[in-house]
Amino acid sequence: MFNNPTKFLFSFTLITGTLIAISANSWFGAWIGLEINLLSFIPLMTNSKNLLSTEASLKYFLTQALASATLLMMVVLSALLISLPDSLLISSPFLITIISSTLMLKMGAAPFHFWFPGVMEGLNWLNGMMLLTWQKIAPLMLLSYNLTMNTFTAFIILASVLIGSLGGFNQTSLRKILAYSSINHLGWMISALLLGENLWIFYFSVYSFLTLALVYMFNNFKLFHLNQIFSLNYISPINKFALFITLLSLGGLPPFLGFLPKWLVIQNMVQSGSLMIITLMVMMTLITLFYYVRTSFGAFMLTYSETLWNTQVSQKNISPSTLIFSIGSTLGLFICSVIFNI
Repeated sequence: MFNNPTKFLFSFTLITGTLIAISANSWFGAWIGLEINLLSFIPLMTNSKNLLSTEASLKYFLTQALASATLLMMVVLSALLISLPDSLLISSPFLITIISSTLMLKMGAAPFHFWFPGVMEGLNWLNGMMLLTWQKIAPLMLLSYNLTMNTFTAFIILASVLIGSLGGFNQTSLRKILAYSSINHLGWMISALLLGENLWIFYFSVYSFLTLALVYMFNNFKLFHLNQIFSLNYISPINKFALFITLLSLGGLPPFLGFLPKWLVIQNMVQSGSLMIITLMVMMTLITLFYYVRTSFGAFMLTYSETLWNTQVSQKNISPSTLIFSIGSTLGLFICSVIFNI
């Protein structure tokens, strides 16, 4: 990615734009940070040799520009109506709903997710990793300033968890599966935002770690579709085990690290009295876990085909990075439990 100074420059301004947005003390400053972030990510997405990435960058630009324009219009309107140009707190429920909708459009939460899987499909793994993790930080942080539990918020949470579960049910593209998984996790992150900033940061950190582990392995083995996992014989059984353990951990299977933040969200939402919402969230997240288990079961238990004409060198040894990611996702829940009880 950093093979030329231009990529390094845009990566630096991408990070700077996010930092400006989350540290701004007015909505106009936050809008400037979001725009710097957007205009830095577009050149990183574009690849003249790949038409899919060019199409993805155009889709991303149009949706983000729509969200930015709406956000700026609402900020100006709030400054005219309420005379609070220098505050991030807004008292009008209508303005809060519209501004929250623009931020959810920016990060791809349902039902504003229409652009997200298509854009993700056209990116390489490195840009996809940035879209899945870093690009969500600023909108989520800005969303937390005025977020309250009401009918609109409950609808967004349940829609994100439901669409994230059902959308990836029949997908064979790994990038689209991660995109719908991200939409599902967004529902849980918005719930964590309602419960406290520390819980959201912890959930986002665990999600980013597991996504980074999966994207690293997918990129390392050049995997883009499910059938490649079963047909490529140069992936050693240990690497396959590490890959699917991380996938199950991202789905939230209880023995693994991915279950810990969901466990905390469930506990806190039960204590806050949101029993109906958390029950529906758990039921719909089980659908996501089902197709992860369905995919992993075939790799663990069943015989898969290997081509005889594959010229790739067989990789018998697991790489140190894959080992660290695998141990972290497998034993993370146990290690955190030990640390908390010391």
